[in-house]
Amino acid sequence: MTPPYAIDNEMYKYKGHVWWDDNESPATLRFFINPIRFAYFLRILDVHRGINYSLNTVLDVGCGGGFLTEEFAKAGYSVKGVDPAEESLDCARNHALENGLNIDYRAGCGEHLPFPDASFDIVLCCDVLEHVDDIQVVLQEISRVLKDGGLFFYDTVNRTWASYFIVIKILQDWPFTAQHEPRSHVWEMFVAPEELCAAMASAKLIHKEQRGLSARGSMIRNLINLRRRVQGKISFRELGERLKFHESSDLRVSYMGYAVKAASEESDRERAFRKLGQRLGFNKSGDQL
Repeated sequence: MTPPYAIDNEMYKYKGHVWWDDNESPATLRFFINPIRFAYFLRILDVHRGINYSLNTVLDVGCGGGFLTEEFAKAGYSVKGVDPAEESLDCARNHALENGLNIDYRAGCGEHLPFPDASFDIVLCCDVLEHVDDIQVVLQEISRVLKDGGLFFYDTVNRTWASYFIVIKILQDWPFTAQHEPRSHVWEMFVAPEELCAAMASAKLIHKEQRGLSARGSMIRNLINLRRRVQGKISFRELGERLKFHESSDLRVSYMGYAVKAASEESDRERAFRKLGQRLGFNKSGDQL
């Protein structure tokens, strides 16, 4: 028997066809969370283009139906998406084809990314870290495929009493207000910001910033709107409009952020050849000075 605390990642297979359905729960994510985090990521990219002009290639780890993948493709980036659920990938491929977007979707998981070292300028990992068994392994793989100086963007869920009450009880467990499938999330798998920063540091991903993703309005008003959605009186899209998600400084429930891949240390062999070249009077390109 499946223990009650086991997360149900299989839902991305049996519900992989609903990503772009306005009448299913991903609609709230698509219309009201995705635009906020994408705008934040673009703002950070605008700042870093003054430092790194080659920010062109993107990998979306755990791309699902392709919400973020498509936004980056429409913005002119060369984008690949990877996900372990073939059903979700089929949905993403079909939607990209219908909209004339050239996106390379591949089957794979964050623990074993099917790409060579230093393949991408940007790696995204959103709505994923709270679903994996070993965050450190996933971050090591992300760091491996990310170029030196490349950017890592993420969002995830904090492990606090606030997230337990809102994400687990209100949005998942209580039939009165639940919007998600049972076992969509497990509180013990949520990631505290300081834990994520430490894990990123171990993977040579230098933490830069974290921002909250929050709903406006009173708790009572939000509960009423969640109940109305359960009763079928409003749609998922209308629910998102009423919750009014926004970027904030409150990290207690959901948060997003970014890190920069640290430059690799020069190997002993490379250091020896560089010093030899300097003694012989050659510059970095091999031309004699």
